[in-house]
Amino acid sequence: MPLVNNKVGDDCTVGTDQDLVDGKALVDSLIKVVACYRQLASCVGGCTDSLQLRDELRQTREKAQLLAMSICSHLTSHLRNRSLPEGQRKEMELLWVAFSSSLELLHVDMCKVFYVAEIFSLANTDTLVKTGVQGGGSEVVARALSLPDLNQTQTPTLPAGLESQERSTMEREISQIDRMIDDMEMKVNVMRWMVEPHGPQHADPLSSTDSSSLALLSVDEEQPGPRPLCQRSQIFVLLLMSAVVLVSATLSICVVFFS
Repeated sequence: MPLVNNKVGDDCTVGTDQDLVDGKALVDSLIKVVACYRQLASCVGGCTDSLQLRDELRQTREKAQLLAMSICSHLTSHLRNRSLPEGQRKEMELLWVAFSSSLELLHVDMCKVFYVAEIFSLANTDTLVKTGVQGGGSEVVARALSLPDLNQTQTPTLPAGLESQERSTMEREISQIDRMIDDMEMKVNVMRWMVEPHGPQHADPLSSTDSSSLALLSVDEEQPGPRPLCQRSQIFVLLLMSAVVLVSATLSICVVFFS
């Protein structure tokens, strides 16, 4: 009997570890897609705004919503499981915080695109702001959506009623995201300020310049020996100042005695 219980416990541990890996993969994919959507959203109303950009926004938005629904179902089922080990629960809570934060960013960007697209209509491209930004969005979207390439063939003219249809669709999707956020808070009670990030994945990244600067500082601190170049320059400055003071004093004495 003990052997059977140990095997069952090992199987459960392997299952939760695999679920954790799957959850991390899903959250990482959502973060990339949301970042892509944010970059595309910054181009709405600018000189690169076009039917292709609006279509890329739609594809990215749909991908993000599909990922969000999968992640919500995955994490909710595990975090509501009272038999989940403490270590696994902490990891799931970290994923939950990352997921909810990404979902809120997506909601904000969707609202931004909704209102800006209403102001800058593609029917009148003369009103678009000349920002100077040029292309590059399709490649980002293709990488975020894991597609080899996006279809570049676009209708040269704006179809009638397309923008109004897109606005109504976005309004419905924004409401769905809003309800999903509320449902998440009702189903799972994870206090964000109680979740402590740990490990290299959640640590503050350092750029190569910052890391090299810190390395140089650490080397300087670890080598407290004399610095000949700095000492020579300081000695030269002191000697020069002493000579100036001596010459000034000599001239003053000469003026007093020979006047």
